[in-house]
Amino acid sequence: MTKPSLRVTSLGSVAKVISGFAFKSAEFNETGIPVIKIRNIQLGEIDLTETQCVPEHYLSIDIKYHVHFGDILISLTGSHINQPNSVVGRVARYRRGLPKALLNQRAGKVLIRKPDKCDTGFLYYHLYVEEIRREIAAFAHGAANQANVSPGQIESLCLYLPSLPTQRKIAAILSAYDDLIENNRRRIKIMEEMAQNLYREWFVKFRFPGHQQAHFNDSPLGPIPEGWEVSSVRNASSLVSRGPSLKYSDKEGIPVLNQRCVRDGEISLDTIQHAEPLGKNKEHLYLRQYDILINSMGVGTLGRVSRNVSIIEKMIIHNCITVVRPDVSRVSAPQLFYCIKDNQTRFESLGVGATGQTSLRPEVIKETSILLPTEEVSKQFSHFVLPLWDQVGVLKRRNEVLRRTRDLLLPRLISGEVDVSELDIAIPEEAIA
Repeated sequence: MTKPSLRVTSLGSVAKVISGFAFKSAEFNETGIPVIKIRNIQLGEIDLTETQCVPEHYLSIDIKYHVHFGDILISLTGSHINQPNSVVGRVARYRRGLPKALLNQRAGKVLIRKPDKCDTGFLYYHLYVEEIRREIAAFAHGAANQANVSPGQIESLCLYLPSLPTQRKIAAILSAYDDLIENNRRRIKIMEEMAQNLYREWFVKFRFPGHQQAHFNDSPLGPIPEGWEVSSVRNASSLVSRGPSLKYSDKEGIPVLNQRCVRDGEISLDTIQHAEPLGKNKEHLYLRQYDILINSMGVGTLGRVSRNVSIIEKMIIHNCITVVRPDVSRVSAPQLFYCIKDNQTRFESLGVGATGQTSLRPEVIKETSILLPTEEVSKQFSHFVLPLWDQVGVLKRRNEVLRRTRDLLLPRLISGEVDVSELDIAIPEEAIA
């Protein structure tokens, strides 16, 4: 099969890059219309877990600052290339189901000017190619954590454009992977909500099996069912400890699970740090299944709680993270996790130390009060929730495989190394509209 001819052109010849609107910082709030800032643009996805909002009257601003399904967003400010997790030039596409939103300054949007020459989906994947992202980062100027690129610099990038039908076929192939990933995410969300809701029914509202016949006694946490007790994280855990001091390695070693990986109850494998293997006396600080992780240093992320249900490779827990390992003879792992997660806001307020180096001491976590049910209730809760957690782990590992496969195929499709021009590939109608 003959390799298709590719037309080399600049991005600016087919598209325009704009920076977002300069909102008044005094009007940011927790309710209203979400505003997409550079921190919300992660690599390949939009993360709305920490989103600020503005009043609805801002919907009257120019439509170009509105964010819709399918829009290509790019961070115009970030770190230099030596910090890939926050690097400038991260690109993502606004996915279906996200709320209507507005674009903040230094968060960029790519607008197609010549839809007869360039497909939006193809352009997104073209910008996602690692070589292109590195080229964008190389444009950056400024301080280490405030590196900036301009819309004009991004518009100067070279694009390699096959015919429009071929572009759409390439986008359709890659989108199929992203659609599978998104479907798995939705299934994960449903199962997570089921487990969380069951916890609230049983351990907050006390509507556990047999609650109709339960008698309640007074406790430091208020009335609790007879046979239950108020205890502490210390007494319900086999381990509560910060991660070890690490000797980092640039090329080889054990991956490090750092505080950037702990967010919104989940673990994200954004880490690229590696460290030397731990000594025999510290091997207990390798990550284990059902470990509960709490960010214990920093500002903005202090106190975040997550747990490990899917990571099976050997990883070291960073020394800015406290690991809580459930003692399953005393409490079910899911119950301890949700109980600790309920304390997340409290943990955020208990940090001590200088600005920028706020620390959450392990002793604070150890002394956190928790409710221990009867052994029978604990077993029943595990019986219902652990299969959900295990299925979540399966889906997350499946998504990791899908991402790796997509990312291996991506540069070969964009470069034309893999020719799809003569393949019969169904193109979604929305990709042609």
